[in-house]
Amino acid sequence: MTLVGLPGWAGELIATERVARLAFADGDGHPRVLPVTFALADGAVWSAIDQKPKRTTEPARVRWLRRSRHAALCVDHYADDWDELAWVQLLGTVDVLELAQGPAGIEALRRKYSQYLAEPPPGPLLRLTVERTRSWRAADYRA
Repeated sequence: MTLVGLPGWAGELIATERVARLAFADGDGHPRVLPVTFALADGAVWSAIDQKPKRTTEPARVRWLRRSRHAALCVDHYADDWDELAWVQLLGTVDVLELAQGPAGIEALRRKYSQYLAEPPPGPLLRLTVERTRSWRAADYRA
């Protein structure tokens, strides 16, 4: 994973923020963005399909990520004081895995989100292998 080269503030942002936005292409190649829960484990970023109601047994995002694995995860911090704005993009490929294939990922998610302690997500898991990163924060651009 290429998180090693990120500035310290960016690593802290990834570790502490609770929601990120996952971007990928839908079945027609159009961009889609969804809010997701996420956690770091085993050199990857993990997210899970949880128990919230879905229209189908396999959500569209899973079908689309099976077809085209390229994705980006954006973790950001917003504040009304724009000197506090920051974001990190993690770009790479997603693998769709059964729960048994990602025990470290599911445990990291359970540690981060108490909802998953009470009721673990049924899966599948999404494992983002980070190939590139981008980051920005307003504090770095103050005069």
